[in-house]
Amino acid sequence: MSVGMGFYGLILGAICLCPWLCLASGEGHVESNLKGSSNEMACNMYEGEWMLDSSYPLYDSSACPHIRKEFDCLGFGRPARQYLKYRWQPSQCNLPRFDGKTFLTTLKGKQIMFVGDSVSLNQWQSLLCLIHSSVPEQPLISEQPMDQTVYMTNHTYPSYGVSVIVFHTTYLVDIVQEKIGRVLKLDSLQNGRIWKEMDIVVFNTWLWWWDYVQVGNKILKDMDRMEAFRLGLTTWANWVNTEVDTQKTQVLFQGISPMHYHGIEWNEPEATNCANETQPIMGPTYPSGLPRALFVLEDVLKTITKPVHLLNITHLSQLRKDAHPSSYNGFRGMDCTHWCVAGLPDTWNMLLSAVVTS
Repeated sequence: MSVGMGFYGLILGAICLCPWLCLASGEGHVESNLKGSSNEMACNMYEGEWMLDSSYPLYDSSACPHIRKEFDCLGFGRPARQYLKYRWQPSQCNLPRFDGKTFLTTLKGKQIMFVGDSVSLNQWQSLLCLIHSSVPEQPLISEQPMDQTVYMTNHTYPSYGVSVIVFHTTYLVDIVQEKIGRVLKLDSLQNGRIWKEMDIVVFNTWLWWWDYVQVGNKILKDMDRMEAFRLGLTTWANWVNTEVDTQKTQVLFQGISPMHYHGIEWNEPEATNCANETQPIMGPTYPSGLPRALFVLEDVLKTITKPVHLLNITHLSQLRKDAHPSSYNGFRGMDCTHWCVAGLPDTWNMLLSAVVTS
């Protein structure tokens, strides 16, 4: 068994319930500061804490026609609903409340694409529900399979000419089914010709596993997972540097979405998953610190010579051990990897909106 399968197989065994769930400033210009619409001073919108807010959630998920059963926690019987009542409060400014009409009007005529694994789908689903809550116009929907592992789904809002697209590619780099099994090609990226035509593209990848990995002409069964991640991200970074016209295309990377399968990480060693978690960690500190993958991502982003914004959702999401579907999903599997919709991904999209509409 490969390092990737060994490390992640136990988790994926619990959540591998459908194709989407089995996906998951240095030298360059890695931006991290935003401006809040209610406060003209620049601030770090990713530093802060969660506050109870009775005006939340931002929408009724039962009224969203686009929600999938993977993320529909209320639809599948989640009894505790306090997880819906938390608002992210940055330390030195306010995060603008999402308004679907303003979002579509500001981005009129543009295409925004989420590129990545099932966590990208999670964020895309949230954005569709947020838009629907204030702009109930029925979008034109098209789905285009690219190959057995890649497909693209497009929701276009005719009155605004805005397309909100998700492009499923688990690794960003290529994975090919060969006789020996799935081969992850860490130095090959073939789908970029589509991505670079977008106006806004939000990348994400981290839920990695494989049968074999290939670097150059060498095929390996085992490889350090973090090193493979670094090599794959470097291939993507080189593609951004050489292929993307950032005068036309705004590039963001979502950051690392955390999991909550080990209570020792939040000082509850008796907890083996997120099943009984009903409250976030209050305050600004997550006991076990940031994941190694985030440091790998930040290192690679610093090698990019073009503007890239890190949508740094990692820390604020670590604090939300209460926001996963757990068993309240259409498959009844224990899922502490993805997130309820409505829920935490709505905050990711508020942050996204603050970046792309400013």
